[in-house]
Amino acid sequence: MEAALTGRGDLTLSDEQQDFVRSVRDFCARECGPQRLRELTNGFEDLHNEEIARRMAELGWLGITIPEEYGGSGGTFLDAALFLEETAKGEAPIGAYAVTLIVVGTLNRFGSEEQKRRLFGAVTGGGALAIAMSEPDSGSDVASLKASAERSNGDWVLNGSKMWCSYAHKAEEILIVVRTDRGGSPHQGLSMILVPRETAGLTITPIETLGGTETNELHLDGCRVPAEALLGSEGGGWTQLMSGLNSERVILGASALGLAQRAFDEALAYAKERRQFGRPIGSFQAIQHKFADMATDLAQARLLVRSVARMTDDDPERMLPQEASMVKLASTELAKRCALEGMQIMGGYGYASEYPMERYLRSAVVTTIFGGTSEIQKNIIAKTLGL
Repeated sequence: MEAALTGRGDLTLSDEQQDFVRSVRDFCARECGPQRLRELTNGFEDLHNEEIARRMAELGWLGITIPEEYGGSGGTFLDAALFLEETAKGEAPIGAYAVTLIVVGTLNRFGSEEQKRRLFGAVTGGGALAIAMSEPDSGSDVASLKASAERSNGDWVLNGSKMWCSYAHKAEEILIVVRTDRGGSPHQGLSMILVPRETAGLTITPIETLGGTETNELHLDGCRVPAEALLGSEGGGWTQLMSGLNSERVILGASALGLAQRAFDEALAYAKERRQFGRPIGSFQAIQHKFADMATDLAQARLLVRSVARMTDDDPERMLPQEASMVKLASTELAKRCALEGMQIMGGYGYASEYPMERYLRSAVVTTIFGGTSEIQKNIIAKTLGL
């Protein structure tokens, strides 16, 4: 079973899109095989390799959603979803790209001409961007954040702390959500400010996790950036965040879908080869039913991801709280389930670090947490139902 195409092709994709998927798949198979991947990721500790990112950038793949006038490919959001799914399935070590794509979407909607030219140029060259929202005491409740930015001699001066900032240590610049006005409701007075990684007063501290060192804690101690670093309007941060939720959740969902497919494929190959009681374990009905359930769920999740990506392409300004949350919920929970089932099917070999399934499980677990937990997604879906 292939991640984005079946043996008969995919009638929902254009010929050009099918060719694109095949090209990405071939690249991953050629350049990111199991032995090579260990080298590229320093033993799976560093999941973003700048050289692989640069080579993909040269092929025009990292600028998929960037307009041609800024050096991008001017592709669709569906194209981006296809790319994310295929690179996740192919284990391409470009971990920073998903969050980069989230920031690119915000820049497309609210960035100034200078910001777009500078940062889009960095991305199309293989560079990464990051976004910082969560804080030590502010996770799902984003509006409770306390990090601040104040005007000083024409500049912005930022102070406070941020948590769980994925790939900040790889980013050219970090889009930081801060409070610029403490009056009014918690949702008012939030703004987005771009801060270069090397800015004085910004300290980036890696956080050790099950998945390696992909996320960070940020300390802002008098970080000074020019007034032009403000993204969009002062005080418009909450609205700007909400406008990007469609794309953010599809981005995370498409990546999780690729991971789910990878875990499924590994387990399926094992079940066909592993023999017990004189026959392949895949011939036992208990195992067959696991694969039947997972295959059905993968097909459903893929249709959901692509449908919402197309809806976003059709009307980028339309808010899709229900549909986008369904994508995030379904795909990330599926990634976790496929990895868990894969480990169960593989038994002790699935648990052993010599095989990749335990690594897939470590990667999958966090997908139901970042970008809005599964519980938050369910709350949103229930609210759209009038509950």
